[in-house]
Amino acid sequence: MLRRGQLPPPAALYSYTMMGTRLGGLCLLGVLAATCMAVQFVPAKTYEDWWAYKETLHGSFVPGPPFWGLVNSAWSLCAIGKRQSPVDVNTSQMVFDPFLPPLRLSTGGKKIGGTMYNTGRHVSFRPDPLQLVNVSGGPLLYSHRLQELRLHFGSEDGFGSEHRVDGEGFSAEVQLIHYNQELYPNISEASRNPNGLAVISIFANIGPSPNPFLTRLLNRETITRISYKNDAYLLHDLSLEDLYPETFGFITYQGSMSTPPCYETATWILIDRPINITSVQIHSLRLLSQNLPSQIFRSMSDNSRPLQPLLHRSLRGNRDPRRPTRRCKGSNYRLHVDGTRSPKTVV
Repeated sequence: MLRRGQLPPPAALYSYTMMGTRLGGLCLLGVLAATCMAVQFVPAKTYEDWWAYKETLHGSFVPGPPFWGLVNSAWSLCAIGKRQSPVDVNTSQMVFDPFLPPLRLSTGGKKIGGTMYNTGRHVSFRPDPLQLVNVSGGPLLYSHRLQELRLHFGSEDGFGSEHRVDGEGFSAEVQLIHYNQELYPNISEASRNPNGLAVISIFANIGPSPNPFLTRLLNRETITRISYKNDAYLLHDLSLEDLYPETFGFITYQGSMSTPPCYETATWILIDRPINITSVQIHSLRLLSQNLPSQIFRSMSDNSRPLQPLLHRSLRGNRDPRRPTRRCKGSNYRLHVDGTRSPKTVV
């Protein structure tokens, strides 16, 4: 039985078409009902499949960001939440916290392997589930296990990141999504509960000297294996610490998942020094299709949720905003890698 305000599950929902087909005069409920557009029945899908960054997909209507919180009552926070992500970080509002410890990465002293996917929404890398990759330190009170790496990127240079800093966007944003392994058994449980998630964002801009980790992910041999939705490719011997800048500060705030169901259980950590991605690499990302091979090509680019209001949330950082030109020095501004010889060397 449906709860008040809940639409039927996707198996009973209808997708918009541009053809004007009639279906017994039925209209969708809520905001979508106001249009009373013609509809067509589509095969059953789960709610997980029923959202997108761009509303119209190969002739059917799939809800984009403005509708995420309306099609499923379990996603209501996407529409009414007060601690949503992403945000535009105004550094003049940031509070300097000198007691924030450095970030610490633990891989057991081993390189990592995993699977790279084209999910239709993101380029996703998921580490081998038998290998523990943990992050701690910074604002985190617990150790968090890496679940997934996602890439957000734009169709134009300088646009594509979900977050902005002082109104400035970036060509790409790499998000490392972790869950609290000390309190919860898996990411599904963690994402619904307090102190559940930790997301580290590393921005990327176009530059001549590419980041070595991105080079492994985005070389021709790898990226051409995931051209279409549901394509996957195994990768081995990756050094995750190579993804981070040599020295950096960070800004942290309390927010949400930036995809449905938008649970407000995430601690965001935004690295304040961008890494480089080459023009060739970003172009290869834009050639990835969000659709299956049998469907019309549509670039995966611009896979970002619109900015959300910061409201009364605080922004904390480990760099003094009164000294913006001061170079990061000392161990607090380096990634500490457990199981290796030392923290990353300052260049």
